[in-house]
Amino acid sequence: ALEKKVIKSKMGEKVGLPCCHEIPSLESLHNYRIYWQKSTTEVVLAYAKGKKISENERYDNRTEMDTRNFTLWISPVEILDNGSYQCVVQELKPLQNSYVVCDKHVTFFVTADFSKPNVTAEEFASSCESSEMMVTCSSHGGFPKPKVSGALDDKPVVWNASRVSESSLSLYNVTAQLWVSVTEDISFTCSIEYNGFVKSTSLLLRKTNDCIVPTVPPPYNVIIASSIIIIIFLLALTLAARYLPRHVCSPCCKPQDSVEEGVKECTKPPTSSKMASETSSV
Repeated sequence: ALEKKVIKSKMGEKVGLPCCHEIPSLESLHNYRIYWQKSTTEVVLAYAKGKKISENERYDNRTEMDTRNFTLWISPVEILDNGSYQCVVQELKPLQNSYVVCDKHVTFFVTADFSKPNVTAEEFASSCESSEMMVTCSSHGGFPKPKVSGALDDKPVVWNASRVSESSLSLYNVTAQLWVSVTEDISFTCSIEYNGFVKSTSLLLRKTNDCIVPTVPPPYNVIIASSIIIIIFLLALTLAARYLPRHVCSPCCKPQDSVEEGVKECTKPPTSSKMASETSSV
């Protein structure tokens, strides 16, 4: 019977890939031939008549098989172990041709955890209206190839640049960049998604310019001009108070009509000498 199964594990762990047959208690491993192979061409491990007949160098000291249910154990798991496996079980009968008891395919997904995303923001310009920033999100050492996404206050963004590279161990590194015009404080979140796992980091982007306009003193020439005007005004008041004539009419003066209209004369009282002469003449 052809069976398919999906197994998931993380790099460095121990995993068992199940086969499709278990030896009855009264039977022996000597009656079977078992093949574990990868991608139908690469033999991982093989047994016949109770003895190991083949082993792949790449899996040397990392694999073993359960002699009852033929489970293939791999430890520690490596990235290159990711792929499709096949377990073929043949039963050996004396004086008879062997026949296939079962044939099972196992899909093995290996996962390596990405580092927690590192989010940085570098400001390039600032004004009263906005702060222009380059936001960078990076993560490394993961598998499989990830999907990187970003959001500003839960609103998805489109990256200006995104790059995924593969290391010598077939692990992936990812870097993404975004130009942001920050008009007010806003939260930015970067997420790395891989094989059903998600890792995220958030950073508060702050608008740095508060636009507090400082009080600017008036220019020096304005101060000088204002001072000169004030001084001239004070001098004018002083001169006016000192030199303008004061018209004071004595209480004894009586106005008389003048020849010209609007002109008033004041008749002075006779002096004492005049009064004395007039008295003597009488």
